[in-house]
Amino acid sequence: MSDEVKKDELKKETAEAPKAAPVLEEAKEEREGEFSFDTTSEELPEEIKQKLEKNKQARAKKKLIKKKKKRVAKVVKVGRAYIQATYNNTMITLTDNGGDVISWASAGLAGFKGAKKATPYAAQIITKIATQKAREEYGLEEVSVFVSGVGTGREAAIRALNANGLNVSAIKDVTPVPHNGCRPKKPRRV
Repeated sequence: MSDEVKKDELKKETAEAPKAAPVLEEAKEEREGEFSFDTTSEELPEEIKQKLEKNKQARAKKKLIKKKKKRVAKVVKVGRAYIQATYNNTMITLTDNGGDVISWASAGLAGFKGAKKATPYAAQIITKIATQKAREEYGLEEVSVFVSGVGTGREAAIRALNANGLNVSAIKDVTPVPHNGCRPKKPRRV
C-alpha cells in the first residue's frame, strides 16, 4: 500500500516539473535586458550575501550613534591592489596611487572560517566584494597588483580582478625574501 502511495507522489512531482521551466525562461529573459559590468554575470552566493547584509546592518546601527561628516565624492580611475596570501588567509586591499584605502576584503569578512579562508574560491569571492565596492563608490578601472605571500589564493585573486572588470596593468611579487637572516622553523613531520 505504501509503495503505491510513493509511486503516486513521484508521478505528481514529475507532472509538476515542466511547469517550472517557463518561469526559468522568463527570469533569463529579464536578466538579458539588464546591464552588468560582470563578465562572468554571476552573483555572489546567497550565504555570503546574507552575511554581508548582516554586517552592513550592524555597521549602520553604529553609524547612527556617530555624527556623519560630509564626504566629497572622490573619483579614482587608476589605483593599486595589494593581495596578501598567507597559508591561513587571503586579504585584498584596493588603494589609490597615494596609498589611501578605497576598499578591502578578507576571507573572514566574507564568512569563511578555518581552512576554507585560504582557498582559491575564497580569494575569488573576496576580490569580487572589494572590486564591486571600489567600482561603485570610486569608479576604479585600472590597477597595478602587488602580491605578497605564498598562499593558494594569490593567482585566483589576480584572475578575479581581471574577471570583475578591472584592467590589470602590472603584477609585482613583493613577498619578503630573507638574505639568510633568521634560523627557519624545523620542518613539519606529516
